[in-house]
Amino acid sequence: MPVVIALIFIGVVSFVPEPQRQRLNALLIAGAGGIYISGGGFGLWELAFAAVMVAVAWAGLRSWTFIGIGWLLHTAWDILHHRRGTPLIPSLHDSSFGCAICDPVIALWCFAGGRSPKELILRVRSRRFRSRRSTSEQSGSHPATGQGSVRTRSAFGWPGGPGRSRPRRGAGSGSGRPRGAV
Repeated sequence: MPVVIALIFIGVVSFVPEPQRQRLNALLIAGAGGIYISGGGFGLWELAFAAVMVAVAWAGLRSWTFIGIGWLLHTAWDILHHRRGTPLIPSLHDSSFGCAICDPVIALWCFAGGRSPKELILRVRSRRFRSRRSTSEQSGSHPATGQGSVRTRSAFGWPGGPGRSRPRRGAGSGSGRPRGAV
């Protein structure tokens, strides 16, 4: 169930447009750092942890990576509270344990850039296409059909194959003559 909760959270927050989505998540990390202050079992360490989370949230305003780090820090804090017997929700003994399962899923999403599910799917598809395309170019076949030949490039990236190390003078001018020729 905690993984489902994380996926629902990701789905709902994905409707918030960027850059507000990143700002919202940074704000949530700051709040998550103070969630145990009122009933936590670690005394003043709760305040120190909250201060660390505010600093991470501040950095998260510019970087999704810091938001992911914040969720992982909160995961560690959840585990410590679960082991100590001071759960997030006092009436639910395993609430901190459930939170410790939920938070890393959200952290992975943040490490992926906090993209919406649609953006993540499009990114994966484009990577697959690029990897198939580079494989077919290496084999000398057409990317769509897998047959025939693909234009080759020299070692310097110029079109024309291994024998061409640079473009001809005047290439592209349309006249076929070197530049400056009358």
